[in-house]
Amino acid sequence: MKKKLLFLAIGLMLGCQGQSQKAPDPSGEGTSYPVSKTDAEWRESLTELEYYVLRKAGTERPGTSDLLKNKQKGTYVCAGCGHPLFRSEHKFDSGTGWPSFDREIEGNVAYSVDYEIGYKRTEEHCARCGGHLGHVFDDGPGETTGMRHCINGAALDFVPEN
Repeated sequence: MKKKLLFLAIGLMLGCQGQSQKAPDPSGEGTSYPVSKTDAEWRESLTELEYYVLRKAGTERPGTSDLLKNKQKGTYVCAGCGHPLFRSEHKFDSGTGWPSFDREIEGNVAYSVDYEIGYKRTEEHCARCGGHLGHVFDDGPGETTGMRHCINGAALDFVPEN
């Protein structure tokens, strides 16, 4: 009888292991995106930092992006595939050390849940290639959307207007 209870308890513990607690695969493997490359192709087409951020869900050091203080008009595109992600008029200085935007170009950014640091965060990806961009938080400017898209500058390229 004790053996049956032990096996039942073990079976219940293993059966209750939820998938929602598993971290998403930052490589994008297993997910289909319109732009798809092998790991070797991504390594060849990206700089070391871009690869680390976009393909391995890394984070650049705060304050190191050349795009942080960029005030030109234009569009911020994915450094991996060139997909338009954010517009300059929605960029603001959040004081965090990363380029921040109060909204994305609708439909061009995908979202997933990230438990990497022990609690739930909303992770942002390029909807075209799956590249990791950063995270979105609800502590942005209250006079606009209230959202702060905290984006790694290494995940972005800037295309000036005209």
